[in-house]
Amino acid sequence: MRPIQSYRLYINLTKNLQIQAGKLGLFIFPKGNYVYTGSAKKNIDKRINRHLLKNKNLYWHIDYFLASENSKVLQIIKSDLGECDLNKKLEGRIIAKGFGSSDCKQNCGSHLKLIDV
Repeated sequence: MRPIQSYRLYINLTKNLQIQAGKLGLFIFPKGNYVYTGSAKKNIDKRINRHLLKNKNLYWHIDYFLASENSKVLQIIKSDLGECDLNKKLEGRIIAKGFGSSDCKQNCGSHLKLIDV
């Protein structure tokens, strides 16, 4: 069995959200259900738990998204697939090109997708 390499956060956004996602830019995310795909080289549980905190220093793109009182993580799924491989298996609409994928090697477009439920 391969070690856990990546995770998905299933997130509900209850209202439209306008955020400045660090240096990436200003975006307006429509309310709906999103999936964020991420990874951690070590201690993936620590990374996931950090995402669940509302009060934290904003570092990653997803931090800005999750800091909103209108965003809520509904489910977390871990995977032994690489981050990009897991992300590419998910159909969805890209709202912010490059979001969460600054170091992407497979041209995913974004690691945050708006999905239909």
